Amino acid sequence: MNRFDYVRPNTVAEAIQALGSDPAARFIAGGTNLIDLMKYDVERPGKLIDITRLPLGEIEERDGGLRIGALVTNATVAYDARIRERYPLLADAILAGASAQLRNAASTGGNLLQRTRCYYFYDTATPCNKREPGSGCSAIGGVDRIHAILGTSEHCIATHPSDMCVALAALEATVQVSGPQGDRAIPFSDFHRLPGDNPAKDTNLAPGEIIVAIDLPANGFAGHHTYLKLRDRLSYAFALVSVAAALELDGPTIRTARLALGGVAHKPWRNREAEALLQGKPATRESFKAAADLILREAKPQSTNGFKIELARRAIVRGLEQAAAGTPQSQSDKRIQ
Repeated sequence: MNRFDYVRPNTVAEAIQALGSDPAARFIAGGTNLIDLMKYDVERPGKLIDITRLPLGEIEERDGGLRIGALVTNATVAYDARIRERYPLLADAILAGASAQLRNAASTGGNLLQRTRCYYFYDTATPCNKREPGSGCSAIGGVDRIHAILGTSEHCIATHPSDMCVALAALEATVQVSGPQGDRAIPFSDFHRLPGDNPAKDTNLAPGEIIVAIDLPANGFAGHHTYLKLRDRLSYAFALVSVAAALELDGPTIRTARLALGGVAHKPWRNREAEALLQGKPATRESFKAAADLILREAKPQSTNGFKIELARRAIVRGLEQAAAGTPQSQSDKRIQ
């Protein structure tokens, strides 16, 4: 066991101050990811800052949408009546992930900060640029079946693990943060990073900042949405490919389209060009195939994950068809034909 200090602030300001006083400190709430990382010796924080006493545990009405406090549990979000009625895409995505026990403990803010589930990231006996910048990427040329096909770099091909974040990307949520320089709002599309030449940095949080809330916009696409998750087994597995699809329709014509993919990139993947392609088009399989082809035209498979390209193509089409028909994917059936 590595030794570490433990503090429990009562205010956001105290939490920020505690983080600024120790570069090796880490915030802990549910601990569903950080504790695993500590057990595997991937993370060795010199201080744990327990933020569970901070006043960030409510879901509130805000500007026609909802504000979800960073400490609201995943289970609370998924079963909240307002979320189920107005943002069912988000509820379905959360219920597609993890186990009931984990959802009861995991926090909203913590979900955004999950580290990758790359085999080599968790194996400290192997080189990994996310753990030790400049050491190399063992996944490239290694066992790469679960790895990214979009937005990769020569330094990292890891994928982002969250289901919730894929839905938040499609909904165009906003991340509210606080830090030494004050408060700021980060559009969800700008929160996570692609690996580039610095894969160790997962987000665009500035040093000393803490997530305080997630803002959902007024439009939750409650009528036409789906979250489709494809995985190796029906439960308790990360996505090989997932699709969050949301549509606004004017009769048979697509007025607005939102589409985000999980399991294929270092961050939830959106292609606004493909979304724009769908606007004004009929909600047909042909339109959906054209959007899928556009999204996947720059896919770069590794030695054993090329199947993800066709899997993603079919998933995009199926997800959009379900959204258009108003028949969201059943949480009891994650198969794809």
